[in-house]
Amino acid sequence: MSSFSGATLLITGGTGSFGHTVLKHFLTTDIGQIRIFSRDEKKQDDMRHELQARYPEHARKVKFYVGDVRDPRSVADAMPGVDYIFHAAALKQVPSCEFFPMQAVKTNVEGTDNVLHAAIDAGVKRVVCLSTDKAAYPINAMGISKAMMEHVIYANARVAAERGGTVICCTRYGNVMCSRGSVIPLFIDQIRAGNPITITNPDMTRFLMNLDEAVELVRFAFEHAVSGDLFVQKADASTIGDLAKGVQRLFGDSGTRIIGTRHGEKLYETLVTREERLRAVDMGDYFRVAADNRDLNYDKFFVEGKVETQSDESYTSSNTRLLDVDGVVKKLLTTDYVKNCLGR
Repeated sequence: MSSFSGATLLITGGTGSFGHTVLKHFLTTDIGQIRIFSRDEKKQDDMRHELQARYPEHARKVKFYVGDVRDPRSVADAMPGVDYIFHAAALKQVPSCEFFPMQAVKTNVEGTDNVLHAAIDAGVKRVVCLSTDKAAYPINAMGISKAMMEHVIYANARVAAERGGTVICCTRYGNVMCSRGSVIPLFIDQIRAGNPITITNPDMTRFLMNLDEAVELVRFAFEHAVSGDLFVQKADASTIGDLAKGVQRLFGDSGTRIIGTRHGEKLYETLVTREERLRAVDMGDYFRVAADNRDLNYDKFFVEGKVETQSDESYTSSNTRLLDVDGVVKKLLTTDYVKNCLGR
């Protein structure tokens, strides 16, 4: 944690599940200050009281800023003295973004641009932005807005690198288990109410990460990034059907009901595309995808021989390691949410 010793960290969207987990990892260290930036004053007040109750000796390190990434002025007001940023603010519910796509654009695309411009202007040292597997080969409004967000990140990273200033990188991760609005808490609530679990398509596959792994991915990117890099953590996956069976094994079998695919859903998710695999470096538990640093003067570049534009295979939730029901249960028990629901 030496890089954060005495430093000021700003988390956009900081009252969400990711922000809570970052606080769990960082608050009791020698970090100087953590700034929580979000637009929901009620969630900030709840977080403030929770911190005062659980971490009375450290709660004073956390400062709250009410603002919206859509509002450049409120973003800029939170920047003075910031050393590092974890940019997690986003609209991420697939059906909601499908019905209100311009809202996704305003938050995920324009909001990210506002954060990065303010960071560069304020001389922030490093920014790690959070993206999603739905940005790879996007078919829904949320994924498309996140794909555009990634390109905004790379464009700003190029500008920052030319100035020799802020290092800007991106992380892309799959479904984060038990994050706000995700399916596992829904399944648990349905079982507790005595209702059948609602499943869209039992054959769908999804990556499974817990919140601690999401924070570790951001920390790894922070430590290893060159401006413009994309980092992906290798992750297990399961079918939605096996995920539902795993939850039922822990909380009881209330039956299942197939409701059909929702707006904009994929059969499987992609974390690294075929095109990105060409310039990806395997770092063990992670892939690092370097930025394409060529400029617009394409006539400067000469290539001899066959030009490869994509690799044979992308990295997807269908060709990674698929967990069976026993594996899903074990993975579920790595989450604080499930353990708390079970009283463990």
